[in-house]
Amino acid sequence: MQPERTDPPAAPAAPTTRRGLRLPIAGPMLGLVLLCVVGTLLNSEFATPDNAMNVLTRTAFIGIIAVGMCFVIISGGIDLSVGSMAALIAGVTILLMNKLAPLGWPPVAVVMVGMSAAVLLGALFGLAHGLLITRGRIEPFIVTLGTLGIFRAYLTYFADGGALALDNNLADTYGPVYYGSLLGIPIPVWVFVLVAIAGAVLLNRTAFGRYVQAIGSNEQVARYAAVDVDRIKVLTYTLLGVCVGVATLLYVPRLGSASPTTGLLWELEAIAAVIVGGTALRGGAGSIGGTVIGAILLSVISNILNLTSIISVYLNAAVQGFVIIAVAFMQRRRP
Repeated sequence: MQPERTDPPAAPAAPTTRRGLRLPIAGPMLGLVLLCVVGTLLNSEFATPDNAMNVLTRTAFIGIIAVGMCFVIISGGIDLSVGSMAALIAGVTILLMNKLAPLGWPPVAVVMVGMSAAVLLGALFGLAHGLLITRGRIEPFIVTLGTLGIFRAYLTYFADGGALALDNNLADTYGPVYYGSLLGIPIPVWVFVLVAIAGAVLLNRTAFGRYVQAIGSNEQVARYAAVDVDRIKVLTYTLLGVCVGVATLLYVPRLGSASPTTGLLWELEAIAAVIVGGTALRGGAGSIGGTVIGAILLSVISNILNLTSIISVYLNAAVQGFVIIAVAFMQRRRP
């Protein structure tokens, strides 16, 4: 008599209780509220609407990248190259638009091609990361540490050690993408909100999101549950690349140029936003809402340092580094 055949078990689902969803966000939210109170007490200009919009606009770039980084970290991965990737995407996008401008194309069409190229390049770079990690069996830390240097070196080469500047006519056409507003809210903030909503739906309401959390919780169990782990990992890195491309296309019109210092330490800020937002550094658990709050919280810290003289603004990166270490230490003490 042959043994009864059983179907493979379903992929383990992440906790979805109200309590499980709220607790990771409560800490960052409380910290953000306290920071806003402190900032208002230290400088009356902090609580003005203009300053609030400035903080949110500056948060948008890192926040969009952090949404993609959240998926990667939840799956148990990491990407150290997002800042260098953004720099190279910005440089290539500017070069492409400057090449198309003399061909007689309408400036709007050239800008649209450049924006599309930024997203496509981000997706291709993310896809390359995913394939190297899954097919090449190389640790994410090693892969992205290597591409961190590669991306920035190629931008430096293309710029001949200087800066790549966007054509003036194209800069005027492209400017509203960063400086424009809708209903009084800057365009980058709207894009950040849309990306965050899409990320939250993808993580919490789709099979892909459940698989990402299952892989981060226990990759071997996810494989036994018939989850295509390699495909999901490739998709998470591709998604992060798309987010980097979207953030970059919003950033280019801000200065209209790309240089070897473009995107410097963005990877630190993106990872910090995800970790501060309550995502477990070891993977398996996290939320887009917490990541958004974490990104805003870090921007508020920088803004307070800029408006006051508590410590030098040159220590912003040091503050973010201390925050990462402190939060990682507290996560280590969790059951």
